[in-house]
Amino acid sequence: MSAMRRISHETYATVLSVVYLGLMTNALLLVGCLPLLVVLVTTDTALSWPLVALATPLATPAVAAAFAVFSASAADPGAGVVRTFARSWVAVFRRAATLGALTAAALVVLGVDGRAAWGRPVGTWAVPVLATLAVLVVATALLGLVALAEAPRARLRDVLRACLYLGVRRWYLTLGSLAVLALLLTLFTVKPALAIGLAAAPLLYVVWANARHSLRPVLPVEREATTTA
Repeated sequence: MSAMRRISHETYATVLSVVYLGLMTNALLLVGCLPLLVVLVTTDTALSWPLVALATPLATPAVAAAFAVFSASAADPGAGVVRTFARSWVAVFRRAATLGALTAAALVVLGVDGRAAWGRPVGTWAVPVLATLAVLVVATALLGLVALAEAPRARLRDVLRACLYLGVRRWYLTLGSLAVLALLLTLFTVKPALAIGLAAAPLLYVVWANARHSLRPVLPVEREATTTA
């Protein structure tokens, strides 16, 4: 009976720890992504896409910090969520914001080109090519944020090169991550409070797990880069 009580208590503590991790990470993501969320919730994104592009670089450091929280919690379940998030946000801010700006700029260019080609003869081949490039941009950015969470001082050029290569090489994991991200965005358009309050952390955890597995061949190199950058 005492053994059952001990196991039950440990299970209860584990569940509470996981719930706390998810809820606190969601709250920190809400704060870190607030400018972008305000634009998405209060405007028509079809018309306000320039504001979305401008606000995106302010949100990407928070996403990278959330990935760092997942990594720290996997290594040590007792790692402080708020402390890890804040420390990682500061450490990755410049590189993650730059990655967000590059991603937003690339998607804007591809979107404008796609709109210009739509309905024209050239669009029959240009639109699929541009859409494929957009998917690669998003996939590389996701992997890049996970890589920066693991090695915040790694050179962004090296991160992008490795993430593009491994994202294509392990395409099945990349497609899985993109599907989860699409699910989160769809849920956000329907139920923003549910998406941010409950679903963001568990869904982003799946993205982090897939990306970290894809990046496993280069993560030791990335860690070494943090000591020489």
